[in-house]
Amino acid sequence: MPRVKPVLQDDRFKEIVISSLSFLSKANRVTVYAFVIMDNHFHLIWLIMNEHTREAVQRDFLRYTSQQILKVLRNEQSPIQHDLVVNSRDRKHQAWERNSLSISLWSSKVLWQKIDYIHQNPVKAGLCIYAEGYYYSSAPSITAGQALGFSGAC
Repeated sequence: MPRVKPVLQDDRFKEIVISSLSFLSKANRVTVYAFVIMDNHFHLIWLIMNEHTREAVQRDFLRYTSQQILKVLRNEQSPIQHDLVVNSRDRKHQAWERNSLSISLWSSKVLWQKIDYIHQNPVKAGLCIYAEGYYYSSAPSITAGQALGFSGAC
């Protein structure tokens, strides 16, 4: 099993993910219901809008965020860029897991279970006491009674 790379330890890279989600939301490609960005992974619940497909939106999102992160790493000559080398047929570097998990949320009950699960990630990791205390999460928005949806980091 490949080693999980802590690409997102740098908060600037978390901001790249948030910025990309915001763009996709404003472009009406997705509605973001919930997210949490940890140091080595992120969880996301989104609805793909209109004629867009999950495959296309996910591909564009992962490609764009990866390119932006690699650009920063290259400009700073960061040794982390060497950890991302894969030299595969279609890419030299890889920031994200190749086959990320995507599951359908078929009921309101399952949706809220998954939202609670992802929001509890930073609590279980010891990064905060309450989910709404973690900055790189949609938990503060939901706890504050705001409508589900994307508004960026809280």
